[in-house]
Amino acid sequence: MENTGYVTLTRQSGLMREMEIIAHNIANAATTGFRQQGLVFSEYVQAVEGGESLSMAAARVKKTSSAQGILTQTGSALDLAIEGSGYFQLETPNGLRLTRSGAFKVDPLGDLVSADGHRVLDIGGAPINVPPGEADAKIAADGTISVGDRLLGRIGVVAPEPGADLERESGVLFKTDAALAPSEDGLVLQGHLEGSNVNAISQLTRMIEVQRAYEMGQKLLDMDHERTKTALQTLIK
Repeated sequence: MENTGYVTLTRQSGLMREMEIIAHNIANAATTGFRQQGLVFSEYVQAVEGGESLSMAAARVKKTSSAQGILTQTGSALDLAIEGSGYFQLETPNGLRLTRSGAFKVDPLGDLVSADGHRVLDIGGAPINVPPGEADAKIAADGTISVGDRLLGRIGVVAPEPGADLERESGVLFKTDAALAPSEDGLVLQGHLEGSNVNAISQLTRMIEVQRAYEMGQKLLDMDHERTKTALQTLIK
């Protein structure tokens, strides 16, 4: 295969990855706390012994959107949304994870947990226990949770250090190796949930663009194949 084929194949591979990400975004356009992702294309230079280097496209870096999703009032005392930056901390079997999905509940042991049963952690990284009567729980904008005159803790809203990216582990869970610190502008809204920040219209538009770009690349590969085939047949004759 000549350079044209290698370059086009790397581009096609990147476009396929982007199409998968776009499809995943669209499928989660109605998922609470979902964060839209995109793919960053970059140049990959392959050294060629005895010849010029080969420049190809690489699309391996996923970028998570930090745009605010639409906030919807639910009225439920344990439905929480973050207005501004930051993430809730969850304790999972795989370690600490971050999420924007605040559809919380109380498990049989009295711990505040996510919809998937992961314990919600306070600002110090400890679980939060809510006694019977969670419907009367009051949660302040700084995450402080109390029932009556009893202070139960402060729900942790943290943000990764500037420039750090998040790796999606599942639909609404993220992990990072970056240092975490309390969010400077993240406010907790009780009785609200944050919707997905996916812009379905722009994602559908991008899907069409990617599909057309992929089709053009495939035509180029077909033309290159026919050119090579014709050249070989001519030499054989």
